[in-house]
Amino acid sequence: MKPVFETGGKANDRRMEAIKFEKVHFSYRNGEEGSENEDVFGFDSAFALDGIDFSVQEGEFVAVLGHNGSGKSTLARLTNGLLSPKDGKITVLGMDAGAEENLFEIRKNVGIVFQNPDNQTVASIVEDDVAFGPENIGVDREEIGKRIDFALNAVGMREYRHATTTRLSGGQKQRIAIAGVLALKPRVMILDESTAMLDPRGRKEVMDVVLKLNKEENMTVLLITHFPEEALLADRAVVMNRGRIVMEGKPQDVLTREEELEKCSLTLPRPIAVCKALKVRGLEIKPSFDAETVAENIAEALKKAGAGTRSNEKMPVAKISKNETDDDGKIVAKDLSYTYNERSPFATHALKSVDLTIKTGEFFGIIGHTGSGKSTFVQHLNALIKLPTAEKKYKPKKRKKNEPAKPETILRVGGYDLGDKTTDFRALRKDVGMVFQYPEYQLFAETVFEDVAFGLKNFRSEMTEAEIASAVREAIETVGLDFEQVKNASPFELSGGQRRRVAIAGVIVTKPKILVLDEPAAGLDPLGKRDVMRLLHKLHADWCKTVIVVSHDMDEIAENCTGAAVFFDGKILACGTPKSLFSDRTIADSAGLDIPFTAKLVEKLKACGIEIDCDLTTADFLEKTAEGGRSDA
Repeated sequence: MKPVFETGGKANDRRMEAIKFEKVHFSYRNGEEGSENEDVFGFDSAFALDGIDFSVQEGEFVAVLGHNGSGKSTLARLTNGLLSPKDGKITVLGMDAGAEENLFEIRKNVGIVFQNPDNQTVASIVEDDVAFGPENIGVDREEIGKRIDFALNAVGMREYRHATTTRLSGGQKQRIAIAGVLALKPRVMILDESTAMLDPRGRKEVMDVVLKLNKEENMTVLLITHFPEEALLADRAVVMNRGRIVMEGKPQDVLTREEELEKCSLTLPRPIAVCKALKVRGLEIKPSFDAETVAENIAEALKKAGAGTRSNEKMPVAKISKNETDDDGKIVAKDLSYTYNERSPFATHALKSVDLTIKTGEFFGIIGHTGSGKSTFVQHLNALIKLPTAEKKYKPKKRKKNEPAKPETILRVGGYDLGDKTTDFRALRKDVGMVFQYPEYQLFAETVFEDVAFGLKNFRSEMTEAEIASAVREAIETVGLDFEQVKNASPFELSGGQRRRVAIAGVIVTKPKILVLDEPAAGLDPLGKRDVMRLLHKLHADWCKTVIVVSHDMDEIAENCTGAAVFFDGKILACGTPKSLFSDRTIADSAGLDIPFTAKLVEKLKACGIEIDCDLTTADFLEKTAEGGRSDA
């Protein structure tokens, strides 16, 4: 069988440096704009690389880790010539990347997948988008067809070959972006946080393909990631901090150096952190990276310590701090359906008779695999997508004789009837704030002050200029920015993290009763994610009645949410507390999802004869485990 990539294979003794950086410096001070990935929660994007010496051997798989703003994305863009170094030399596949005549050949052989798929989507139809790269490097038509088939099969998107790219979900777009690079058959593949928007199963499928190409076809892989489980697949891990490489070595060694990771604003992988926390609590647990081994080590330690009895203890139920009967924060959806491109060959049934009630006071999670209908559902909540009955020109159709009555669609959000065209949708959007997957793309004004004030001027016309100024200051300071420092700055001159905070401030300035966030922490490093969730909990405690978070991170849902709904194929598969959803793998497996790390430990411990009755938050798991589970042994 002919190999997919004819790059020599692992058996080839000829080895060369696929990528080599020699004392490379790069700065954005001279007016070049940084990528949206960089410095997501930082404040100094002036420099990116500070004298980097770095090399990757042909066929090597290298994972690059670091906090947002450490220089990872800049490293990737310099590698395939999207940026040019200010000083130093870069050699790619034996070619000088500083020589303009080499750029086409370098870009032909070095494929890069960005975090945001919108940055590299060029065609309106999926197969045309995947074919774009091969067409531009002169691949013949028959071969292009084969490459499209291979690439779409590799990312699990074959059935979407003729779909419109604009109607795909964020995760589906990301798969297409990866397919577009695979179709180029590059010798070097760079993935710049390109699995951040994928569900757990999607991440695994993509990484399986990448690993196979690396091992069997000798493809060189440079993986920029915040997921430790992905970094562990690599031959070598490199950690960057403030434009420099500060650690490198075997991933298993690098990811256990707690003090050094903390200095780089990184955290220990969850399995290692749990083992260490239990050791502090008196259980001698040998650290490991996989749930099964960690659970076996915990079981052994508990049995040695003489595990106590904790039977029939009820799980602590998450408390809802607001009045559950208050309609201002309540959401009721009944028989909610939606079809994109209805009455066309490209019709996509995104929602199918969804029934869901979210009580006032909940910190609620919306979860599901890529394309399950999550984003379509939340876009209904502030009428970005309107029900047909709410359209001004809507007239009910006369029912034919003997035709059964269709069930009534109901959507009530915060006391507003979204099925009624007389509803004040302007007031609704003041009370239901929406933060999109990439909130920094919501910015548009000349100054930060004007951008944040926009919502107030449109929704609160009765406010005086002094009241607006006070509210804007409060919102900007709430998200952790210095008001005096940023108020007159252009939002487009700020770092990526500052832009994200300004976008969130522009939503919360009206103090909405319901706050909806679609993947708010995607692409952030562990500390960045923690900061976002802390901010949301503060807003929820202070004045926001209900918070709804769309997420692919099951640990994030278990740690933060009082309840969650699992979407699958446009329907609600299950709804309940994180414990009820994740204690049995049946639901997660049916929805193509993973389960939180704590749920994996509880499951494995049960198989070892020890039951830990906890609410699946890490804190509760550690407390109950340290006290001693119930041993059947």
